[in-house]
Amino acid sequence: MDFTRRDALRLGLLGASSFLSWGQGIHRALAAPGDCVPHGTGEPPGPYQNSRFSPDIPLFDRPFEPMQVLPAKSVGPDLDGYTITMQKSQVEILPGKQTEVWTYNGLVPGPLIRQRQNSGSVVRFMNQLGTDDRGRGISSVIHLHGVASLPQYDGYAEDLIPPQYYKDYYYPNDRGATFWYHDHAIEHTARNVYMGLAGMYIVEYDAADFCDPSAQEQLPQGEYDIPLLIQDKRLTPDGQLWFNDRRHRGVYDDVVLVNGVPWPRMTVKNRKYRIRVINGGPSRTLRLEARDKHDDGSLEPVTLQVIASDSGLLSAPVATDNLRVGVAERYEFVIDFADYAGKDVLLVNPIFFGNIDGNLRSTQVMCFQVSDGAQDNPPLPDRLATLTPIDTLLSEVKAPIRTFRFERLGARWLINGKAWDPHRVDAFVEPCATEIWRFISTGGWVHPIHIHLGHFRLLGRSRLPIAPYERGQKDTFFVNDFETLDMIGRFGPHEGKYMIHCHNLVHEDHDMMTQFQVGTKGCSPCAEPARPLPAPTNFDAPQCVPPPECLAAGGDSGDSCG
Repeated sequence: MDFTRRDALRLGLLGASSFLSWGQGIHRALAAPGDCVPHGTGEPPGPYQNSRFSPDIPLFDRPFEPMQVLPAKSVGPDLDGYTITMQKSQVEILPGKQTEVWTYNGLVPGPLIRQRQNSGSVVRFMNQLGTDDRGRGISSVIHLHGVASLPQYDGYAEDLIPPQYYKDYYYPNDRGATFWYHDHAIEHTARNVYMGLAGMYIVEYDAADFCDPSAQEQLPQGEYDIPLLIQDKRLTPDGQLWFNDRRHRGVYDDVVLVNGVPWPRMTVKNRKYRIRVINGGPSRTLRLEARDKHDDGSLEPVTLQVIASDSGLLSAPVATDNLRVGVAERYEFVIDFADYAGKDVLLVNPIFFGNIDGNLRSTQVMCFQVSDGAQDNPPLPDRLATLTPIDTLLSEVKAPIRTFRFERLGARWLINGKAWDPHRVDAFVEPCATEIWRFISTGGWVHPIHIHLGHFRLLGRSRLPIAPYERGQKDTFFVNDFETLDMIGRFGPHEGKYMIHCHNLVHEDHDMMTQFQVGTKGCSPCAEPARPLPAPTNFDAPQCVPPPECLAAGGDSGDSCG
């Protein structure tokens, strides 16, 4: 296929602002939108020569693989237990080649945990990763991203699990939402996540989360509730992962994996499906769209109905044909395939100016092949959740606005001109206080900012209006280049030290991370260090007794169900 820049502009896969980066990806052909049969990627004939690009992998050649659910074991009243081993494994990404990956229980992504709400869990992580290619031990930290955990179970970057050690993490599961667990080791988070250390953790909604309890039954469930973890990788000719952070700027690669499979195809019925998506890559911003191709070759957007963001349900479904998902953000959306029986619908990712590669293969994600025969297709509810109005939160604010500047100085990524220091706290917050925090991106870089512990609300942006699907509860905020963003939220329910950092993991590692402290009575984030293997058969009991939780826990915010 002779694919030109004009074709890319016609398909909407290349914005005008991407013109300068076009040359890096022009030799890669793009599968015809709506055409879900296996395709080559347009690699020029002859031997592989350009080490900047991965070898050719056919698009939509391999079937979609759902995540494997990890069974729970009851270990006490309202407490479920799980065991996960971190280990090296071999998987096939490049056809006919074995790729070494670092895994949870031998899986990429790691096993899916589906947890009951308001029932606690304890997850044992055992480190059997051994050494890296330089002979250094591969230490790990586990962060359950988005869950308000006690400090010693939050995945503090310095709270390492060395090889041949283990740690038991306790989680409250007091909020229904789509979360994920991933490595958070100081200075090595980007590499460790890139090598495979990421998995999804879902706390199920219950009827009380909805304005109308019957609305829960109207959302797609069971086989129609599909978790997706999207990442991008680069492979060497012999199939090995090639981690290159471009001199500490970011990782932007040309093989898109969905649940560990490059550009999969998924057979779906002609009905609604609920998609839970996590941007689990180190650096790349996603801009997801669904596309249908008509017989005459014209393209038509397929509507995405967004129903939830990072920390739970929106107040009502939001229709969009363009969903931006920054690194570590999560969204749940519904696609109705009712009108596409016998056709193919592509999930695509048009080139986004904030990514610094402009590679065309990253514009394809996966393909849905739509069959007929659906037995039911209930409508979506008009209203979803009751969320605290913004005016209520604003009335609670007592402290001045806190400002955090995210900037690059030399080869280091800094916050307010300072690098990470575990002995320094940059913000002291009263327990359960409601505050406004301001994030400023300087120097022309995109920063997805993650705040541990809480669930917050976006107040405003200096460059663009807030997208309707961003008006729910969040823990990760996409801050555009040269943009100022304000967020508001209650800080609780726990006391202690927690991190705030850029979730472009390369920036985090070099050293765009700091910490804040809620109250004065919290446990140290390193209060319960890892222990040597072998582990006992029972789970370790918590050693640090936390103080009473805030009465005004949660920090939810949003529109009411008026």
